[in-house]
Amino acid sequence: MHLRAKPWASAWLTEHSDIVIDQKQATEQIGKWQMLFDQKNPIHVEIGSGKGQFILGMALAHPEINYIGMEIQETAIAIAARKSFEQVGKLPNLRYIYGNGNGVETYFEKAEVAKLYLNFSDPWPKARHESRRLTYKSFLKSYEAILPEKGEVEFKTDNRHLFEYSMVSFVNYGMRWSTNDYSLDLHQDDEKVLGNIETEYEQKFMAKGQPIYKIKAHF
Repeated sequence: MHLRAKPWASAWLTEHSDIVIDQKQATEQIGKWQMLFDQKNPIHVEIGSGKGQFILGMALAHPEINYIGMEIQETAIAIAARKSFEQVGKLPNLRYIYGNGNGVETYFEKAEVAKLYLNFSDPWPKARHESRRLTYKSFLKSYEAILPEKGEVEFKTDNRHLFEYSMVSFVNYGMRWSTNDYSLDLHQDDEKVLGNIETEYEQKFMAKGQPIYKIKAHF
C-alpha cells in the first residue's frame, strides 16, 4: 500500500509522540514497553498496520490486551493514529511505532510481545524479492526473538501464493499448527470467523468475492 504524502503528517506525529513512537525511540524502549500503557497487560503487535482499522478494532474489543501497530509509511501511520485519536481519544491500551518491521527484535526483548499479527502483507511475488516477504525465514527468526515459547503469529492474506508460501516457510522453520488453525476461506467458516476484526483490505477483497486465507502458527 502506497499512499500519497499528507502535508500535515510529520507535524501531527511530532505533536503526538506520546502515541506514536518513532524508530529511534522504539529501540530505546526495549524491555520497557509496559511503561507506555495505563495497565500491565500482554502486548500484541501488528506489523504493517496500514490505515489502522484492525489494530483500533482490536484495542476497542479487547481492553485486557495492550496493542501496538507498526507501520513504515509516514502517511499511513499518521492516518491510523489520527483516526484513532479523533474517534476515541488516547486509548489506554493502544500505541503505534513509526518504523520498519525488519529488525523488530531491536525494539522488543524476548517474550516482551505475546502475539504478532501479519495482515495482508505485500506478497512480493517475484522470486528475487522472496527475502522481503514478512514470512521469510529471516523475519520468522526475528519474531521468535521477541515472542515467548510457543508464541503465536496470526497471518491473513487474499493472496493464495503467499498463503501457500507462508505455510511452507512456517514448517521449514519449525513452526506448527493444527487443522483448526488455518482457513482457506475465512468468511465461509462460521466458527473461525467468530470475533474476527476486519482490515480495510479484507473488506475490499470480500466485496470482490475473493477468499481470505488465515493461519495461526506457533513456535
